[in-house]
Amino acid sequence: MALLEVHDIHTSYGAIKALRGISLHVEHGQVVSLIGANGAGKSTALNTISGMLKPTSGRITFSGTDITGWRADRVTGLGLVQVPEGRQIIAPMTVYENLLIGAYRRTDRAAVQRDIDGIFAQFPRLHERRDQRAGSLSGGEQQMLAVGRALMMRPRLLMLDEPSMGLAPLLVNQVFEIIKGIRDQDIPILLVEQNARKALQIADYAYVLERGEIVAQGSGAALRQDTAIISAYLG
Repeated sequence: MALLEVHDIHTSYGAIKALRGISLHVEHGQVVSLIGANGAGKSTALNTISGMLKPTSGRITFSGTDITGWRADRVTGLGLVQVPEGRQIIAPMTVYENLLIGAYRRTDRAAVQRDIDGIFAQFPRLHERRDQRAGSLSGGEQQMLAVGRALMMRPRLLMLDEPSMGLAPLLVNQVFEIIKGIRDQDIPILLVEQNARKALQIADYAYVLERGEIVAQGSGAALRQDTAIISAYLG
């Protein structure tokens, strides 16, 4: 059984149909990428899976549990955690306080502190800035903080929405090194990313979304060699 299964999901914004029957799945240990142009429905797909949006039809199961239409807090409680587009860190709070927010559901205080120490070991820049207001961090540092906050929830599956958006090329490389590190911790990832080349390089499997529909799918390696994908997304 796949960890996450999305079957024939339709999602609308009023009269606008944003998703038109998409189906995808994420297996244990996989990095799965969802690529496509702006407006293709990538973020809508993540927001529907995470409970931020309700589908009009279709089915979503996580670890065998039907979570279709669940509220976002219930979905997160199962370990399906989303890092949203734009990071959405709490700017007036310190780095340390933002990490604590990620553990708001937990009562194991000693383990929470150990996990924070682990985040600081994984992201030394955050440790250097632990008492600094999050809003004063660079874009790359804010992305590290957003990922660290999500890891404090001990995700069973991590969904990343455009983690490289707005970052300089060097920082983009750093973000993808972070993603590799998370994969090496055996945390499966569903990645929405406009940088299709980077997304396919890291993906075990990938889906191509156009106008709310999946138009191609396959291993990351196979799609990197597909002439249509190269022409449309890789240049």
